[in-house]
Amino acid sequence: MEWRVGGPVAEQLRPVARPRLYEVIVEQLCAHIAEHEMTPGDRLPAERELAAQLGVSRASLSQALVALEVQGVVSVRHGDGAVLVRQPIEERAVKALREHADRLPEVIEAREALEVKLAGLAAERRTDAEMAAIDSALATMESEIAAGDRGVVGDEQFHEAITVAAHSSLLAKLMHEISGLIRETRIESLSQAERPRASLEGHRRIATAIRDQDSAGASRAMADHIRMVSDVALLREGS
Repeated sequence: MEWRVGGPVAEQLRPVARPRLYEVIVEQLCAHIAEHEMTPGDRLPAERELAAQLGVSRASLSQALVALEVQGVVSVRHGDGAVLVRQPIEERAVKALREHADRLPEVIEAREALEVKLAGLAAERRTDAEMAAIDSALATMESEIAAGDRGVVGDEQFHEAITVAAHSSLLAKLMHEISGLIRETRIESLSQAERPRASLEGHRRIATAIRDQDSAGASRAMADHIRMVSDVALLREGS
């Protein structure tokens, strides 16, 4: 067989994928955990110190820590820093990170398909008690943010309360099926600067439309909210 430009060799060549910066930092963090023989419950150094040790910016380090939090490797607590939850395996951590980034667009599409409809139905069908649950979730998220946290718990409660208020068992089942994937995108989104407060404002607009029993308005507000929270760093860096 003759090997020439345009022949079999050229056909087998593919561009070499460059690792994203946060992937490199995740690898470094896994190595740091292993080298220091850290066990679950141990606290990583403060972000400023850890960034200096790794030679990276705090913003890049923060993104990598969020990526590990999404995988359940660390828990990032306000005032406590990052605490190890389970010991990572470097190769699996990076593989899981890439899979997470790759499926983000599909998760966002699913949220748009399901949650926009759920918001409209909630506006039509909600009871006073279910409206109170939506308002309670807003208050929880507001309290979390005021305390310096990201508002993840209140965010989850808000979307769950809307699902309940929609009174659609099949849509609720579909939401339950992807709840773990949605939690990944929620942590990623709410970890970005100013995003928690912007998300809270989006929630307030949705709640107002549901309270007014404005189905079309609730659907529009939910669509706007999902578009906003879907602007995540992993997708921007990967584009």
